[in-house]
Amino acid sequence: MNTSTEINEFDGYDAAILAALQKDARITMAQLGRLVHLSQPAVTERVRKLELSGVITGYRAQVNYQRLGYGIRAVVRVGRAEYARIVKLVEQTPEVITAYNVTGDDSWVLEIAVIDVAHLDAVVTKFCVMTETATCIVLNALRESAPVLPARRDSIKPTIKKVTGR
Repeated sequence: MNTSTEINEFDGYDAAILAALQKDARITMAQLGRLVHLSQPAVTERVRKLELSGVITGYRAQVNYQRLGYGIRAVVRVGRAEYARIVKLVEQTPEVITAYNVTGDDSWVLEIAVIDVAHLDAVVTKFCVMTETATCIVLNALRESAPVLPARRDSIKPTIKKVTGR
């Protein structure tokens, strides 16, 4: 059932607005309007609809972890363990930046930020006592927080051309 705030189809304006806001959430509505070639009231209404429909879920500042004193970022794969225990530990561990409950051999993939190797050891040990873990230190990030635009099935192209018997 559609509500008045549900967005059924995204057009080029919505995609441009989403891309611009993901690049710079502090842009003014007047600047955004000029950028996407809409009036300020029109762009403000579109942003409001994107927020009310749940497409835009919030705005936040991106931070530089090194400048905050975190010299190491790492990815920790956490094996199978009782779901509630891991959730509780993640909630009690401020070093966990991102926590994904995943399928496959691992139950969780965590991104953490720590000060140094000793701090890394202390954080990973909390999870090691519950289950097996595997840790990779992030050397550099090629892509982070890339803009996400509306999904379009027609933009999916197979990487391998299917061969038929004809």
